[in-house]
Amino acid sequence: MKATEVPEIAGAYLFEPTPHADERGFFCRTFDVDVIRSVGLDPHAFVQDSVSRSVLGVLRGLHLRSGADEAKLVRCSYGRIYDVVVDLRPESPTYRNQTFFELSDETQVTLYIPAGCAHGFQALTETADTSYRIDRPHDPAEDVTIAFDDPELAIPWPLPVTSMSQRDREAPSLAEVLKHEER
Repeated sequence: MKATEVPEIAGAYLFEPTPHADERGFFCRTFDVDVIRSVGLDPHAFVQDSVSRSVLGVLRGLHLRSGADEAKLVRCSYGRIYDVVVDLRPESPTYRNQTFFELSDETQVTLYIPAGCAHGFQALTETADTSYRIDRPHDPAEDVTIAFDDPELAIPWPLPVTSMSQRDREAPSLAEVLKHEER
């Protein structure tokens, strides 16, 4: 497994496994304490694992947390997703940058998203399972959502949206969220 820094988002990393393939399929390590430590992250900080299943065109996000926020490791364990990260840390040298990835079951690449970055994704296959490992317990009272179609962000989602949660559908603009967070 190797770690590669994501230049568009300070502190973000891609963790690329080394698959061992044969006639049965493949095997790969998707989490390695030593590799996580090698980039200055505490592997023991991650306290909760979750998984979501989405169908083709489903869009989830853009999400982040208020308060201390949360860092997360994200991987598409089945299918393919179009993954989006937006840096919303005012002190970051990459503040307001965004970057996009295609994560898939074929590569099993894991994306580390630092606390303070918004995250969302869209399912590109009939079924897409996305695994999350987060660094603090989830508290729904701290959930923050930004409109996926905010013109200020102009995210190039690859497919028409087939479904999303009511919360995501009614999300405020980035400007509204930032104004609220300043209070």
